[in-house]
Amino acid sequence: MTNEHDSTRDERTPRRSRRRLGRRRFLAGLGTATTVGVAGCMNGNEGTTTESGGNETGGDFGEFRGSGALAEGRGELEGTRMADLPSLSGELTVYIGGGEGGLYLDLLSRLEARYDDFSVNHREYGTAEGANTLINESEATPADVFWSVDAGSLSAVANEGLTTTLSSEVVEPVPDAYHPEDSWVGTAGRARAVPYNTDELSADEVADKVDAFPGIDAFQDSFGWAPTYGAFQAFVTAMRLIRGRQETRDWLQRMLDAGASSYNNEFLVANAVADGEITAGFANHYYALRVKASRPDAPLDLAFTSGDAGALVNTAGTAVLQASDQQELAETFIRHLLSAEAQEFFATRLYAYPMIPEIPPVGGLPTIEELNPPELDLSKLSNIQPTLDLLREVGVL
Repeated sequence: MTNEHDSTRDERTPRRSRRRLGRRRFLAGLGTATTVGVAGCMNGNEGTTTESGGNETGGDFGEFRGSGALAEGRGELEGTRMADLPSLSGELTVYIGGGEGGLYLDLLSRLEARYDDFSVNHREYGTAEGANTLINESEATPADVFWSVDAGSLSAVANEGLTTTLSSEVVEPVPDAYHPEDSWVGTAGRARAVPYNTDELSADEVADKVDAFPGIDAFQDSFGWAPTYGAFQAFVTAMRLIRGRQETRDWLQRMLDAGASSYNNEFLVANAVADGEITAGFANHYYALRVKASRPDAPLDLAFTSGDAGALVNTAGTAVLQASDQQELAETFIRHLLSAEAQEFFATRLYAYPMIPEIPPVGGLPTIEELNPPELDLSKLSNIQPTLDLLREVGVL
């Protein structure tokens, strides 16, 4: 059996320098009842939508910026503006994997409204379904662009040689980790996190490594996860690739022995934490924000682990298909997704992590640079089948 330990570290890319987070509060935008800490060192189909009403503050950002407490006070921001990019003109066929509950279609509509001569034919799929469709269609695909919420699905298509190498103009604004081999580029990030109930726990009681979680007394028979959910499976895939199959199997078994409870998705995990049904759980960072946005007084906080698979920052992204005869237009479209306006759309409507450093995350969340994700080639997350086999073997699925 192949030893997968450390097999995905990208040796071409120097280790990223990290700014470690000090003791401070986050999510101030949702009021004094809302805080988030870094675990162990702080006080205190993947697509649920956020509030999508408009906010007419912030000049040209008004038509793209979301509403609510997390969007307030952001004003004008830096970054390449759409007005500085070539105009969109022509017709694209875009395969959408996931789509964030219709918000991707909302952004497409805004781009079509901005450019009279631009139109998009879109087809919606699940992430794996979209990737498999493209692989089956191969060079006969009518798609120009694949836009998916999951790095693994993008890499699966790229690994079949079906994507172009994106130009430096497209990928340059984005950190290296989020455009592996330039076969696709990240558009919006999501960090793995630990929502926890503040009536039961403080951030100091959440270990900064997931390996310690089975031994935390407060988590016994009171911890939630969503094993059928793609984001959870990507997290376990990351652990398997970093630590190896056996260590990952042992950790899963210890979590089961500690009484981990299964939920259908991670929004339900975050709600269960807020309801006091469980003390803590695993979820992408934005689910806690979405719960707090609708329930500001919920006893819900957010913690991050450090340097392990639990600190994975995955990404949605886009790729241009080799079969496309509209590759120049497709690249211009992707540059629009990386514009300041579109990145603000992702930040304030999805609560996602922007991919360009000029746009901050909402609510005082730590930036990607402040987090400490593991050194991992995200393209390797496409290797999901061994993870599914392992989850079934242990009895998690």
